[in-house]
Amino acid sequence: MGRVFVAGSINMDVVATATRHPRVGETVAGNAVHYFPGGKGANQAVAAAKLGASTTLIGRLGTDAFGRQLRTFLAAQGVDLALVKDTAGTHSGTAIITIANADNTIVVVPGANALVSADDVAAPVLAKGDVAVSQFEIPLPTIAAFFKRARAAQATTILNPAPAMACSPELLDLVDILILNETELGLLAQTELHDTDEPARFVETARRLPTASDKIICVTLGKRGVLALVGGEPSLIAGRAVKAVDTTGAGDCFVGALAAQLANGNAIRDALGYANAAASICVQRMGAAPSMPTAAEVAALRG
Repeated sequence: MGRVFVAGSINMDVVATATRHPRVGETVAGNAVHYFPGGKGANQAVAAAKLGASTTLIGRLGTDAFGRQLRTFLAAQGVDLALVKDTAGTHSGTAIITIANADNTIVVVPGANALVSADDVAAPVLAKGDVAVSQFEIPLPTIAAFFKRARAAQATTILNPAPAMACSPELLDLVDILILNETELGLLAQTELHDTDEPARFVETARRLPTASDKIICVTLGKRGVLALVGGEPSLIAGRAVKAVDTTGAGDCFVGALAAQLANGNAIRDALGYANAAASICVQRMGAAPSMPTAAEVAALRG
């Protein structure tokens, strides 16, 4: 069995719920405020760990109250934190999230996440069969260094290029599996896309990405499911009809679940269906990292 190594962000999510989102310059009354462990790296690591993979998180925390709370939470989820550094002189990553009608807006303040370095990702000893995962909430040169080490060790690399930002073709060259939503796909392909576009448009756009022909590309489409290009051939994994409560961690759940399945030796097509089911459980609960399902929950859903 392989292992999952996630190099990424660790945040405290400060979540306000309201009946609707405020317009620019407007104040609306909220219903409640919650504090949830989050950050895309932490979310993906928790998902992988709870779904049965040996999972190590590589990242940084501040030496503040949020940092202590986040470390305690992640350890309780079974995530190996030996490569998570406490960093003096900065705060832990923080996300300010507003949720209304199950849709969210997010402002992320990186804090210690912005200091995750190439030296940090040089620490793990990767091997063939391992899965290396990252996202865009830590510096891009750090991700490139991490993936170069993974490639040298014949580990599988998974990139979730979120939040959406431009990156070099050289970084994409280091990716085996690219998992992104329509906004991120549109930015990388320099094309405006909408979640209501036909699947054929996503396929056409994905094929225009640099080195698209030699990587697996998964476009997450929310309740519509996941469109996957495997060996250049498209397939649509239909979404599951559920009542969404909070979509904040859905994409991260999908990424972590897919990584766990691949590390455990499952084929990519089986792993895609499993990850899709896991994400459908995640959106029915509040919070990002705390909403990640267990292997037993996914098994019960899939029968």
